[in-house]
Amino acid sequence: MTATRSSSAIGIMQEPGSVHAVVVGSGEVGMRTALSLVESGVAVTGVNVDESRLLVRDAEPSTPDRARVERALADGRMELTSDLAAISDAESVVIAVPMPVDSRLVPDMRELTAACASVVANAVEGQSIVLTSTTYVGCTRDLVAEPLRHRNGWTVGEQVHVAFSPEHVDPGVNGPERYATPRVIGGVTEECGRRAEAVIARGAPGVHAVTSPEAAEMTELLQNSFRAVNMAMINEFADGCRAFGVDPIEVIEAAATKPHGFVPFQPGPGRGIPCDAHSLLWQLRAQRFPAPLMNAAMGSIAARPHRVVERARHLLADRGKPFAGSDVLVLGVAYEPGVADVRESPALEVMADLAAEGVRVAYADPFVPSVRLGDTTLRADDAAESRRWDLVIVHTAHPGAEMSWLSGQNAVLDITYRLDPSLRCAHL
Repeated sequence: MTATRSSSAIGIMQEPGSVHAVVVGSGEVGMRTALSLVESGVAVTGVNVDESRLLVRDAEPSTPDRARVERALADGRMELTSDLAAISDAESVVIAVPMPVDSRLVPDMRELTAACASVVANAVEGQSIVLTSTTYVGCTRDLVAEPLRHRNGWTVGEQVHVAFSPEHVDPGVNGPERYATPRVIGGVTEECGRRAEAVIARGAPGVHAVTSPEAAEMTELLQNSFRAVNMAMINEFADGCRAFGVDPIEVIEAAATKPHGFVPFQPGPGRGIPCDAHSLLWQLRAQRFPAPLMNAAMGSIAARPHRVVERARHLLADRGKPFAGSDVLVLGVAYEPGVADVRESPALEVMADLAAEGVRVAYADPFVPSVRLGDTTLRADDAAESRRWDLVIVHTAHPGAEMSWLSGQNAVLDITYRLDPSLRCAHL
C-alpha cells in the first residue's frame, strides 16, 4: 500500500507489522469505535477537521470512556488530528460521523457527505474502508464506492475494499457487556466483506455477514425502526395505565415473564436519535411507498415532548402556580441513561418549549456540562439539589444517581417511570 505520510509523523507508536486504522468522526460512535480497536491491539488515529470536536474533548470527565481515552493517548496507541492527510497512512479507515435529521425530518447529509469525500480524496490503494454511520439504503455505494471508482478508476474489491457495518453497542450499558453484540457486515464484494471483517471483528465478539452493504444498511434501519414503533406503542400504553391507576412498569415486568412473543420496552419522553427511522421513511416517500404504521409511530414520538410540557402546565396549575415565571428543573438531559450524548434528546425540545412559555428553566446532568437552546448556551446547575423548585421534570435517570432529595420538592414529574414509588411522583 502506498502511503503519503509515516505513522511517526502523527505520533502513533507502532511495532513492525502492527495494524493502523483511522477513525473519521469523533462523536459517541467514533469514540467507542476507536477505543474498541485500540483495546484489540490496533493503533488508531482519530480524525476530525473540527479540532474542537476531537475524541478526547467529547469524553466528559464523568463519563466511563474518559479514562480509556486518556490511557490510549498516554500509551501512544491513539493519536488525534485534524489533518485529513492522516487517512492515507492507514490500512483501514472507519467512517463514524452522524447523520441527523433537520426540522423537516429530512436527513442532513452535509457532515457525512463531507467525511466520505475526504476519505475518497485521501484513499490509497489496498485500503479497507468501512462506513458505520446510520444512514439510508445505498449510501455506501453512493458516497464511497462509486466516487472511488470515478476518481481513481479503481475496481472496488480489487484495488480498494468497501463495506458497511452498523455499530451495535448499547450506549446506556457500561462494562464488557456494552460491546457484547455481534457486528453485521455487508461488503460491496465478498472480498470487501472479508477485509472489513478482519478490521471490525477485532473489536467485536462476532460478525454476521450479509450479502451487500444495502442489506447491512437495511438491517440497521429495521432494528431502529422496530425500536421506535414499539416505544411509541409503550408510551401510549403507559398513558392508558394512568387512566386506570395501574403502574405501567409493574405490568411491563409481568408481561416480560412470557418467554416468547413479547419484548419489553420502557416508556419515556420520546426517543433520542430518531434519525434512522426517518431516513427510511424519507426513502420510502421518494419511492411513493406507503408506511402508515411507521409514520404514525414517528409522529407519536415527535409529539411526546409537547405532552411533557402540557403535563407540566397542568401540574403547576393544580398547585395554583402560573406557568410563566415558574422555576422548573429538568433532571438529566442525555438521550439515554449513562451517556453524555444529547443528540436529538427530547429534553432539548422540552426545555425550549418551556422557555418559550416564559418558564425559568434550568437543568442538571453530571454528564452534560452545557447545552445549546437556539442561540443560548445553558449550563448545568450544580447546586440544583439544594434549591426548591416549583417543578422537577425527571427526564434521564443516570445509573447510581441519588434521587431521595426529590421528596422535598414541590412537585415531581417522572417521565422515566422508574423512580421509587415512595417519592410520589406524577407521570405522563
